[in-house]
Amino acid sequence: LKALAYQALSHSEQLIIDKSLKGWKEVEYEVVRDAFDNCITVCNMENVDPLGIHTGESIVVAPSQTLSNKEYNMLRDTAIKVIRHFGIVGECNIQYALNPNSEEFYIIEVNARLSRSSALASKATGYPLAYVAAKLALGVALPTIKNSVTKVTTACFEPSLDYCVVKIPRWDLAKFNRVSKKIGSSMKSVGEVMAIGRNFEEAFQKALRMVDENVNGFDPYIKNASENELREPTDKRMFVLAAALRKSYTVDKLYELTKIDRWFLEKFKNIIDYYTVLESTNSINYEILKKAKQIGFSDKQIAAAVKSTEIAVRKLREEYNITPFVKKIDTVAAEWPASTNYLYITYNASTHDLDFPGEFTMVLGSGVYRIGSSVEFDWCAVGCLRELKNQGKKTIMINYNPETVSTDYDMSNRLYFEEISFEVVMDIYKIEKPDGIILC
Repeated sequence: LKALAYQALSHSEQLIIDKSLKGWKEVEYEVVRDAFDNCITVCNMENVDPLGIHTGESIVVAPSQTLSNKEYNMLRDTAIKVIRHFGIVGECNIQYALNPNSEEFYIIEVNARLSRSSALASKATGYPLAYVAAKLALGVALPTIKNSVTKVTTACFEPSLDYCVVKIPRWDLAKFNRVSKKIGSSMKSVGEVMAIGRNFEEAFQKALRMVDENVNGFDPYIKNASENELREPTDKRMFVLAAALRKSYTVDKLYELTKIDRWFLEKFKNIIDYYTVLESTNSINYEILKKAKQIGFSDKQIAAAVKSTEIAVRKLREEYNITPFVKKIDTVAAEWPASTNYLYITYNASTHDLDFPGEFTMVLGSGVYRIGSSVEFDWCAVGCLRELKNQGKKTIMINYNPETVSTDYDMSNRLYFEEISFEVVMDIYKIEKPDGIILC
């Protein structure tokens, strides 16, 4: 408390001490309302990290994974009551603290504007929040606004998600001297990534690789298990957690130390348990390789576990015909046909969602923002896409940064929210057969 008070008073002369909700779940809802009192919730998101860690420092999952149906609808109804009470026309972000042991909750923040969370919700659902909010501000009714992504549904249609989205922040604390590596209620991250998968494990491991290209996934050998670092999290907390699971820490013990919901801890344990299976196998058969790919293991990660090489694993995978499928983010969970160019690849599928006529030019984005590489590189990618469009060429964009313009739905003919790695780019290249590739 003294440390927090010291930090707060360095910025302000006033300090408010309130009830501590540390360790509670943190949940967010994105709500839109028009001038005619039509309201919908576009997306709900859940922080993997408990309250006490800034949303910008937290791993965020959409849609929420650990809420019961009653809790979900209770918070949704409250969000709609709040936006109506304040008379907000447009978009609003409402953040809750929810007691993990009861249905008690508090509203901890209301942002009556577009925010970082709005950008994430928009990219996660394929619902163009900024576009719709601008129309609402002009007095247009929600049912009359066409969803410019799907071209089929109206903006008064709540998106359905048949996939899981994971956002992980990127820190660059190693580039500064004498900076605390601990994360908490103030934001230190400089960028964020967004990964999409058919299950949590797949999306989570993708996101870890996106944050740092030198990381293979949920790797238990990067850090040592430390109860102090689990209690007081640092930017490398996830790898400390992986090491602890490798050392046979129980889910209950880890819950006591981290207050991360047991559902997430069980999913993390699934990954580490399968890591052990891979390490103990003498030869990789079809079933082992298929399951590894379905829970987000990369070729390089599998190679490290079985003491082989990425190319050898890739070759074996192609021999077994274990290849990814391209799926759409269509906002309607494939309930009816919707035209959208938001795409991701997954091993938890049996068919592609679209055809591949070829004749595209593929552009690789610059990835996550970091110290020394930021929006200027995305400007280059967007400039490249626009010039190709002017020349009448069809474009494919591969990027995974939800904060960028290059990942907007109207920038390219096809947008892959995917890792920029040898494995993934080659997989997409083999599927799409583009005329050329441009690196930005």
